[in-house]
Amino acid sequence: MTALHDLSAVELIDAYRARRLSPVEVTRAVLARIAAWEPVLAATYALDADGALAQAAASEARWQAGAPCGPLDGVPTMVKENIATAGVPVPLGTAATRLVPAAQDAPPAARLREAGAVILGKTTMPDYGMLSSGLSSFHRLTRNPWDLSKNPGGSSAGAGAGVAAGYGPLHLGTDIGGSVRLPAGWCGIVALKPSLGRIPIHPPYAGRVAGPMTRTVADAALMMGPLSRPDRRDTMSLPYQPIDWQRLERPLRGLRLGLWLDAGVGLPVLPAVRAAVQAAARAFEAQGAVVEEVPPFVTPAMAAGMDAFWRMRAWLDLAALDEATRGRVLPFIVDWARGAAGLSGEQVFRGYSQMGALREAAVAACAPYDAVLSPTAPVPAFAAELPCPTDDPARPFEHIAFTLPFNMSEQPAASVNAAYTADGLPIGLQIVGARHDDLGVLQLARAWEQLRPPSRPWPEPPAAGG
Repeated sequence: MTALHDLSAVELIDAYRARRLSPVEVTRAVLARIAAWEPVLAATYALDADGALAQAAASEARWQAGAPCGPLDGVPTMVKENIATAGVPVPLGTAATRLVPAAQDAPPAARLREAGAVILGKTTMPDYGMLSSGLSSFHRLTRNPWDLSKNPGGSSAGAGAGVAAGYGPLHLGTDIGGSVRLPAGWCGIVALKPSLGRIPIHPPYAGRVAGPMTRTVADAALMMGPLSRPDRRDTMSLPYQPIDWQRLERPLRGLRLGLWLDAGVGLPVLPAVRAAVQAAARAFEAQGAVVEEVPPFVTPAMAAGMDAFWRMRAWLDLAALDEATRGRVLPFIVDWARGAAGLSGEQVFRGYSQMGALREAAVAACAPYDAVLSPTAPVPAFAAELPCPTDDPARPFEHIAFTLPFNMSEQPAASVNAAYTADGLPIGLQIVGARHDDLGVLQLARAWEQLRPPSRPWPEPPAAGG
């Protein structure tokens, strides 16, 4: 029998409807799972067991009355800490933040709560979300449950680790350069970076999205229903569309798929990662899809320009802090941002212009195809204590060349586990669709779930005292 903490949201809703399980017993089981893992994983912030059990009891009463309030009623859920939830401070992963309780739920958290989700608490992130790492000056070091010496990725670090460890089936992250997909790839889970504006978020910003992080594509699709509902606070949101997110079956014969194995910049793709993505492409080909290689399209000028722009944005914020407060920020981030101090206005403007250049290149490269397959990251999970694989403030983005383009191009992109390295670390497959074809990306991700070899069992917490 599947343990309660391992049940999917779809399975839980079916069990609640049939009165085989109650939200209270499931929430207790998930809280017990968190208690077993958390001393070594450190993936949570503001965990509220009492509040969660009260929400679960209210959900149980609704199910007993035959009146669930929404499609997620009673499902244990966690929210990344930079997505405001009423009454909880938002530290943004850094000890430099003054802790003030949030006045209200941000749009994605509000939609989850309206849908009946039992919000257990928040998950960790690095300082200002500026690292693909579980390293933070505010939170304890978040680790990867597949190997505690490794990094879960980031910036949705706690969410990636928590999904793999069984901290409830539904997690919500954010992504501006790979921050739901990279943890998904390195933790062996599913994440969708939707089209810009598909899920209303506040504050909105170019490239910034919220996205579901789950163990199954069906659970990610289940979250998309409520998450994509409108909220006028997001001034960049798309017009609402009543998409049938549960329509996940799609014929593969005749689809044109691109295979993108060389980004053009960044770290080289390791052989194990390349082999895993190529095997996925062959599996789609065996089902009748037509696969063609996509040439590299990210240039050094694009990468350098984007780096200059983001450095200056970060440096303006950090330079405004007094020296003592700035001293609480991770030194790696300060060192990286300080690199913008001598940039001219022309250099920053030209750097900003590379966002548009990268957007045009990504859209053009993907235009001939129904979807594009690529590695989520060129390398598997790296050492837990490092801020990024290079550990070099001068080269902080070498690992995001496959993910960043699609934030700039506003295209939907998912990461789904593809395979494992020889030492058991997950390898992510990225599936990229045309702008606004979020459902198509989920459909191909679901197809890959059905095609791929059997997944390994989810990791277990260390034995007590071990």
